[in-house]
Amino acid sequence: MSTEKLKSIDEVARLAGVAKSTVSRALNDSPLISAETKARILAIAAEHHFKPSSVARNLSLQSTRTIAFVNCAYCGTDCCISDQFSLEIMGGLAIGLHDLGYDLLVLHIDPADTDWASQYLDSGKVDGFILMTAHNKRHHIDRLVQMGAPFIIWGPAEGEFCTVAGEDRKGGRMATERLLTLNRSHVGFLGGPRVEAEVQLRHKGYIDALEAADIGFDPRLVYYGDYSARSAARAVEVLLEREPRLDALFAGSDVMAISAMRALAAHGRRVPEDVAVVGYDDLSLASYATPALTTVSQNVNLAGRLLGRDLVSYLERGVVTHSIVPVHLIGRESA
Repeated sequence: MSTEKLKSIDEVARLAGVAKSTVSRALNDSPLISAETKARILAIAAEHHFKPSSVARNLSLQSTRTIAFVNCAYCGTDCCISDQFSLEIMGGLAIGLHDLGYDLLVLHIDPADTDWASQYLDSGKVDGFILMTAHNKRHHIDRLVQMGAPFIIWGPAEGEFCTVAGEDRKGGRMATERLLTLNRSHVGFLGGPRVEAEVQLRHKGYIDALEAADIGFDPRLVYYGDYSARSAARAVEVLLEREPRLDALFAGSDVMAISAMRALAAHGRRVPEDVAVVGYDDLSLASYATPALTTVSQNVNLAGRLLGRDLVSYLERGVVTHSIVPVHLIGRESA
């Protein structure tokens, strides 16, 4: 029985389960997709006697010089479009991309949907993606790899794709050491979602500092939230109930740290006299908090610029990079 002949890149893409741009790159022997994906697409094309026209192939490879910044589409348990960190990292990203001659498209997605990328690649709206979303991140990464889509992610991850990450373990240790220098002995840890690699690394840094100071780890002093102010307020209630002697708190984001300080005040605890607090990120709002927030700076503006620079480098030269943004402590009034 003869195999049905395919007549368009669209048909090859549907059969291979990838984007049209990925098929085009495979047919043009582009270094921007994996050898495995390329071989699979070429095998399908050969089996179905597909030979693209040079006009169609060149059109599908045309650059839009637009990058999509991908974040969650709604306020839920793990993400929010009003997330201050994403807004500030996007500021550095927009400036960096402008300097490189690229535009920025902000793309809000349903974290449960893993087919969003093909819609934007196939329609020729973007050249690649900067993945910020935390919820279901691994599923999104796996789908992008399968499609052969150009992308970069914020945060630590393993794979043959570009990443930009902070020194999370070092930052966690740095924050906790700051609290320990104030002779605090009941130090709480308030993290983001437990499944996130960044959160796990910051928690390891927290334990590193406790062990170095010969202070035993108490799991009752650990609470995982979702980066929201509401979860931080809930964390303070739970931690104080578990351990009324709580005298220090390391929060995994500035938003959570500031919310925690308000919740502590509502429970009659003074910051830093009764409970010292250290945040993470050094967002612009940190210095305007009351008291001004001591925090670990990730240099968010630089992180945004690196995300843009490294993705463009991958798009134009096929270079896979793993950049690290250094952290340092910003001492203010809260600890």
